[in-house]
Amino acid sequence: MENETGLHERKNFLVFGSPSIGQEEIAEVVDTLESGWLGTGPKVAQFEKAFADYKGLAQAAAVNSCTAALHVSMIAANLNPGDEVITTPLTFCATINAIIHAGATPVLADINPQTLNIDPAAIEARITPRTKAILPVHFAGLPCEMDAIMALAARYHLTVIEDCAHAIETEYKGRKAGTFGDFGCFSFYVTKNVVTGEGGMVLAKREEDIGRIKMLALHGMSKDAWHRFGDAGFKHYYVVECGFKYNMMDLQAAIGIHQLARVESNWQHRQAIWNRYQQAFADLPVTCPLDPAPNTRHGYHLYTLLIDKEKTGIERDAFLDAMTALNIGVGVHYLSIPEHPFYQKQFGWKPEDYPHAMKVGRQTVSLPLSAKLTDKELEDVIFAVKAVI
Repeated sequence: MENETGLHERKNFLVFGSPSIGQEEIAEVVDTLESGWLGTGPKVAQFEKAFADYKGLAQAAAVNSCTAALHVSMIAANLNPGDEVITTPLTFCATINAIIHAGATPVLADINPQTLNIDPAAIEARITPRTKAILPVHFAGLPCEMDAIMALAARYHLTVIEDCAHAIETEYKGRKAGTFGDFGCFSFYVTKNVVTGEGGMVLAKREEDIGRIKMLALHGMSKDAWHRFGDAGFKHYYVVECGFKYNMMDLQAAIGIHQLARVESNWQHRQAIWNRYQQAFADLPVTCPLDPAPNTRHGYHLYTLLIDKEKTGIERDAFLDAMTALNIGVGVHYLSIPEHPFYQKQFGWKPEDYPHAMKVGRQTVSLPLSAKLTDKELEDVIFAVKAVI
């Protein structure tokens, strides 16, 4: 099969979300291995400072996943059993699970079908006397309507915990995602825009919350291993709270230090890919993602197409299979939360109660969008989409 430029379909499979790893990361990991200090130590501290500086804040707390970041943020927010947290039905299950693990009750508010982000009007309709927090997710890297969300939080005295798993570079009206709410939670999973393999970060409005989160992330101990066994000699510690095993290792931070150093150049590369997709698919009978609004910055984490069988003549899952047959890795972000059996059984949620999220979840496809993607690979993806549609 050939396109108009003579490019043939791929012979090798293009992995979805493959990270861009340079020699700097490799050298830093080797240095960590040779240092003899693999766990939480000086490189985690260096990565925390670099991330806080990038966000314009004084402190940040590194953890081992965004799920952990969300969980400890809700513990630090002092949520109690029976407290309700409003969030989106178009998200990864970790967003919901973290609320459950914190002992609170998740409440879903439908999305805006254009932005795919949680609809502030739907949030307000779900607020009850038991509502204690809002958990907006900046889907695909497009910022939520934070002015409206923060206004609701102020009016109803609610905590805001931002899920920024897709939104490291995202900005809303000149302000960085994760700095609006009481807490901001980030992911450095292998497919994310900054990679540590597994890993996460927490930002907090109050510096004392960062201290508590660091303690909660390491068993509730008053000192981490670096401060217990460092070259200053052994230091006693006390367990001051029942914490968790959520700490990041220096091995992970060694990768993140250099990933973060290239965050802007990688963002520019992904922006160019995103714009090329927008141009290439403009005349196809598919729904392309919304362009970022003025005075905002898209994180360009995901590029999603909506495949409507009535318009394209092909089911979404058949499209996935056809792309895979052409050796293009694709993803689904996400089947809406109420589609999953566990949540249906646990909360009685029905997909049709959240019609916008249900429709998107049944039609959405994510195409490769990575700092590692070459021009040739990009054209292979475009060729495959056009061939299938």
